[in-house]
Amino acid sequence: MNFKIKTAKLSDIILEQLENMILEGSLAPGQKLPPERELAKQFEVSRPSLREAIQKLEVKGLVYRRQGGGTYIKNQLEEGMTDPLFELISKHPESQFDLLEFRHALEGISAYYAALRGTETDYEEVKLSFNQIGRETDLEATAKAINEFHFAVAEASHNVVLLHLIRGMSSLLEQSILENLTVLVEKDSVKAQLAEHRKTLFNAVIEGQPVKAREASNAHLAFIEEALLKAGKENSRIKRSLRRTQQN
Repeated sequence: MNFKIKTAKLSDIILEQLENMILEGSLAPGQKLPPERELAKQFEVSRPSLREAIQKLEVKGLVYRRQGGGTYIKNQLEEGMTDPLFELISKHPESQFDLLEFRHALEGISAYYAALRGTETDYEEVKLSFNQIGRETDLEATAKAINEFHFAVAEASHNVVLLHLIRGMSSLLEQSILENLTVLVEKDSVKAQLAEHRKTLFNAVIEGQPVKAREASNAHLAFIEEALLKAGKENSRIKRSLRRTQQN
C-alpha cells in the first residue's frame, strides 16, 4: 500500500511563522505589520502566498485591517480588560488589594524566571526601564515607568503566557500602580522604602538570583499593601476628628 505524503502549502508555512512571531512577542499586539513587499522579502516568498497567510491570520482573529491603514496585530487580552466589568473592578475600593494579591503571583514568578534565564540583552532592557523610573517627575509618568519595568522583567522570563497576560493587563496594572502611588508618596519615608524595594528586586534579577528576586517582589507588594491599609486607617481617623471638630 502506497501512502502519499501531503506537502504543506507555502501559505500555511508562512502562517505558522507569523503565529510564532506573535506568540513570542516579536510582533506585538497593536503593532502594524510591515508592508507585504518587506515581509515577502524577509520570508523569501511570493506576495500572493504571503497575502494568503495574512488572510488566514485574519480569519483566526489574530489580525485586523484598517481601511487604507494596513494590517495590525489584534490585542484580544486587552479588549477583554476593557470590558465594562473590568472597568467596574478597577474602580471598586477593594480591587486595589485584589490586584496586589494577583500581582504577588504574576510578578513574583516573572522575577523568578527572569533571574533564572534572562539574557544580557534582557537585563539591559530591565536596566533601562528601571533607570527611567528615577527620571520621571510626575505620578502618571512614574506609574507608567514602573509598569514598563515590570513588563521588561516579564519579557526576561521568556514565558510567553506571562508575557501576554501582563501585556494584556497593562492598562489595568498601570492604573492600579498610579492609584497606589497617589496614596503612598505623600510620605517621604514610604516613597524611599518603595524605591529601595524596587532596587532590591532589580539587583536580584540582573544578578541571576531567582529565589531572592521572587522574595523581593513579594516583600515589595506586601509593603505596599501594609502601607495602604495604614494610610486608610489614618484617613479614617482624620475624618472622625474633623467630624468631632465640626460638631463642637
